[in-house]
Amino acid sequence: MNKKGFEANYIEETPNLKELADKPLKDEKIKNKRVDINILKARAKAIQDKENVKNLIILIFFVLALGVTGIYFSI
Repeated sequence: MNKKGFEANYIEETPNLKELADKPLKDEKIKNKRVDINILKARAKAIQDKENVKNLIILIFFVLALGVTGIYFSI
């Protein structure tokens, strides 16, 4: 009688996976790219300018709201 599904090949010793784990997935070396400091400064200034405009709009809104409520309650 043949028992199907119980025949299995097994490994008698534990495989050494450390050799595979030590190798990187890509063999290409990572090249450092140079970045111009002026480009970084320009990006930072653009982000800061956007934040300043948003803050100015919010400040103007609150000053106008305070002015309108002052005028409303003075009448």
